[in-house]
Amino acid sequence: MYSGIIQGHYPITAVKHQPGLLTFAVKFPPSLMQNLKLGASVAIDGVCQTVAKIDGQQVFFDAMQETLDKTTLGNLHEQDSVNVERSLRYGDENGGHELSGHVDGRLTIIDIERLEHNYILTLQAPENYRKYIFNKGFLAIHGASLTVSDYQPKQGLFKVYLIPETLRLTNLEHFDKGDELNFEIDRRTQVIVDTVENYLSERQGD
Repeated sequence: MYSGIIQGHYPITAVKHQPGLLTFAVKFPPSLMQNLKLGASVAIDGVCQTVAKIDGQQVFFDAMQETLDKTTLGNLHEQDSVNVERSLRYGDENGGHELSGHVDGRLTIIDIERLEHNYILTLQAPENYRKYIFNKGFLAIHGASLTVSDYQPKQGLFKVYLIPETLRLTNLEHFDKGDELNFEIDRRTQVIVDTVENYLSERQGD
């Protein structure tokens, strides 16, 4: 379980592509190495990954084909920077919203506004997930818990406003128009929407 509060963005130090498998390493700071063990879960750009190997401060992960198909991990190169969040422990404060790290797909960056005191991304969601997105609702974007603004449901367009602290801790300032970002919808919203749809469908059937 994760909170969507990114702990920092750190460099990729190794990438190895094999058929149906990507092995990559991230250089963690000492603060994130504490009590890190093989088999631990870590969110990398919002994707739940399992620690496969630890070599000093290099932490290795394996991404399978299903993960590569749904996420941006297959596009990683050495020296790229990825968002990192260690999994929550019992008693930790959750300042974001509950996340599983099970990415639903990819959003496309349609526009970027760089203003004096605002950094605004306009994003487009895949059509089959637009019903789960609402103004002022939560969405995890590259692992960061963000609030949806200015949503246009028919086009699937919405904006997220990034404060300086979010820009400092994440890699979201490193992307350009046309690039893609991982997203995970709010599961509670999904359950409510699907339950209502199923209920109405059953009523119409009756």
